[in-house]
Amino acid sequence: MSNLIKVAFLFCGIFLFFQCGGNPENEIEDDIPILETFEAETSNGVKLVILGTVQDAGSPQIACQKSCCVDLFEHPDPKRMVVSLGLIDGGTKSTYLFDATPDLPAQLEILNRKSGSDLSKTPDGIFLTHAHIGHYTGLMYLGKEAMNANAVPVYAMPRMTDFLQNNGPWSQLVSNKNIALKELRASDSFGLGTEISVTPILVPHRDEFSETVGFIISGPNKTALFIPDIDKWEKWERDIVELVKKVDYAFLDATFYDGEEINNRDISEIPHPFVVESMLTFESLSKEDRNKIYLIHFNHTNPLLGLHGSQVDEVLNFGFNITETEMVFNL
Repeated sequence: MSNLIKVAFLFCGIFLFFQCGGNPENEIEDDIPILETFEAETSNGVKLVILGTVQDAGSPQIACQKSCCVDLFEHPDPKRMVVSLGLIDGGTKSTYLFDATPDLPAQLEILNRKSGSDLSKTPDGIFLTHAHIGHYTGLMYLGKEAMNANAVPVYAMPRMTDFLQNNGPWSQLVSNKNIALKELRASDSFGLGTEISVTPILVPHRDEFSETVGFIISGPNKTALFIPDIDKWEKWERDIVELVKKVDYAFLDATFYDGEEINNRDISEIPHPFVVESMLTFESLSKEDRNKIYLIHFNHTNPLLGLHGSQVDEVLNFGFNITETEMVFNL
């Protein structure tokens, strides 16, 4: 075969390689969901995973026709899930949830992929903050109409425990042994293995059906504070500024940026610390301590949810962080 013919064959082969998608590795990667890469991320150690950042009713919110929602009904954002944290013990492959939200099916899938667990695995425990719709109603998916789970430990405060035991349909989860209630006590630490402890702390909130708690979650190296709901910082007997100084991460209630975003309801009936108020509360903190704060539990109207705009710039320049779904934190 002449050299000219050999060169021609060579160029034809190169042309066909690229025309036919000759990089099978890239082709496969394009077909694999991002979630498939989670197993390698958290094979060891103790980690927190952000499983949702939105206020109880989600985003878009039901019947909302504001600009913050209209496009989302047509083009949903799968990361806009209701606030929940996942806790992974990489050594034992144990997994825990903080709050059971209406988005529990998708959140459990993420948690199991992050931990490298079987996708059908139930959590080794669920810690509940209080009895508002975004924080416990995901328990319904553990019932016989759905997963028909077997005695998933659910850790709750006394009033929350009583609420679940004595009100349907939640009481059916107890009687059918889909969940096993474990009562917590305020300020008493609960150990999860040898390296993790969880401490519930009472916070002031609208406690119609249960008390409300935040959690201090301690791992072998770092500690996190989780307060998705509180009325106002000044109503709390604890000094939130001093508490932030003592932890490594603080996931704090940022439901509303300010009072102006709610123009169809009495804002006094749904008190939360406005983000602008929190910036005043924490202005005495050093830049290092401000950087521990991760804002969470955003109402659908909160401009921080969009992750762009002047309010976002103001918050980031102040030193706060804006929590996003699927963030991972080492404990």
